[in-house]
Amino acid sequence: MKRFIGLMSFGLLLLVLALSPCSFADSSHIRIIRLSLVQGDVRFTQSFHKDPMTDTSAVWERAPLNLPIRQGYALATDEGRAEIEFESGAMAFLNAHSVVEFYDLSLEDGARVTRLVLRQGSGTFYVNPSEGEYFSVTGGDFTVEANGRTEFRLDNFDDGSTVKVEKGHVSALLANKPTTLEKGQSFTINATDPKNPVIARLSDNDDFDAFVSSHIDTAVTASNYSNQYVNSPGYTAGFNDLYTYGSWYSLGGYGYGWRPFGAAFGWSPFAFGFGDWYLDPAFGWSFIGSAPWGWLPYHYGGWIFSPAYGWVWTPSGFGTGRPAPYRPVTAVFVHSGSTFGYVPAHPADVHGKTPLNIGQGIYSTQTRGTMLTPAAGQKWSVDKRAPATAVSGNALSAAAPPSHVVRTLPTSSAVRAQSSSSIVYDSSSHRFVNSNSSSTGGTALTRTAAAPVAANGSAKTTNSSAVRSLPAARGNAATPAMPSGAAAARPPMAPPPARTAGSASGSATWGGGARSSSSSMGGARSSAPSAPAHSAPAGGAHR
Repeated sequence: MKRFIGLMSFGLLLLVLALSPCSFADSSHIRIIRLSLVQGDVRFTQSFHKDPMTDTSAVWERAPLNLPIRQGYALATDEGRAEIEFESGAMAFLNAHSVVEFYDLSLEDGARVTRLVLRQGSGTFYVNPSEGEYFSVTGGDFTVEANGRTEFRLDNFDDGSTVKVEKGHVSALLANKPTTLEKGQSFTINATDPKNPVIARLSDNDDFDAFVSSHIDTAVTASNYSNQYVNSPGYTAGFNDLYTYGSWYSLGGYGYGWRPFGAAFGWSPFAFGFGDWYLDPAFGWSFIGSAPWGWLPYHYGGWIFSPAYGWVWTPSGFGTGRPAPYRPVTAVFVHSGSTFGYVPAHPADVHGKTPLNIGQGIYSTQTRGTMLTPAAGQKWSVDKRAPATAVSGNALSAAAPPSHVVRTLPTSSAVRAQSSSSIVYDSSSHRFVNSNSSSTGGTALTRTAAAPVAANGSAKTTNSSAVRSLPAARGNAATPAMPSGAAAARPPMAPPPARTAGSASGSATWGGGARSSSSSMGGARSSAPSAPAHSAPAGGAHR
């Protein structure tokens, strides 16, 4: 009997050891992305039921710069614009009066899965995927999948949706049937005629396009510069801001460290005016840096007090082949009796042990900018997280819910293209040509010229529905004309399941079905016909 019990105990031990890595892996699957630019009025909600635009119980708050965003959040602009930066360097830009839902931010076999829903308005998405990464945006009538590095704009208005491909290739999914689009093409679904997509040329850029283009160029240039100081092949959001707002210094034994421009020797990263606290339901007290550079230094890496420079941030934790661990704050909470404080985290700190930087002083959790000097022999203990009553912070404030803004697709004076049109798209030369022209290669058309795309042209479609072709001019007649008649009820905006790695082409088949929302933290949500209820990610409190 004893032998049997011993064998059972040994078997249970082996089972625990076998399952433990999976448990730890699951708890690390939460993804955090960043609100990297705020212009004007931007707000967010952490949870809602089905649709953030209609859920009257959703709690909306002002969205500060560098807000951490997780799966299940929704972000809205009023008279403002916003930029969201993802870990791989992908960026999403929202125009005024737009609402985006972060439907799925998860990891599958180590690859990032991103599925967004544009509930209303306009958004531009710059995607630079790493191997196996999946990125899609659903807006009103169809879903857009990124096929490799690409940039596309999606407009979701009351009477229809349009995607316009600025760079690379995308797949427009209508009724789970993909149509491949390339640079220079647009794809429109009118709500009054949802089964007949329209493919056309791009039009002239507007001020939102110019805004996006300038920000992408700046971010890419700055990120490339910062790469020479940090070994981070998978990238992490925020490195571009370090180039723009500070300088790198060589630190003996620690590689390179960073300090913001204008910081004197006595500068302190947690001094009053550089950010504030908020109580995150998953992580506890979290710090939001208020400076444009205030993302990476407050959530990744660590701080060293250099005798030559003062406080310097170091990008520790990168270059390991795994995503760098996110922290609600790059500091360690400590207490002595009923007094709580925090110490900037050192790269060599050992979890649960006295922080190495404690000799530089302790920041008070109650009075911003106040330092607590440890007395001789005074014992300070490390806290995994500070109690809810221990920190004074007001980084977030209440906001009104976003309003529905009625907008329609701009009309076009062009007539519907006929099947006998001589204007076709030449995929070999990547331009529109006149097939009746006697000149070699046909006659090229300008960007704003009326140039219908033949249904059998470069828009490779497997959709059995007929594809109509109309000209487009973004400046004044931005999209094909609306057919007459009342708009039919539009389908609920629920993204299709992410497709498996290697199936990003337009002719690919769907991967293995959606994962349950009760799966590991950050798992993909169900792809039921209607959008699922949203709440804070399950298990988000595990660290």
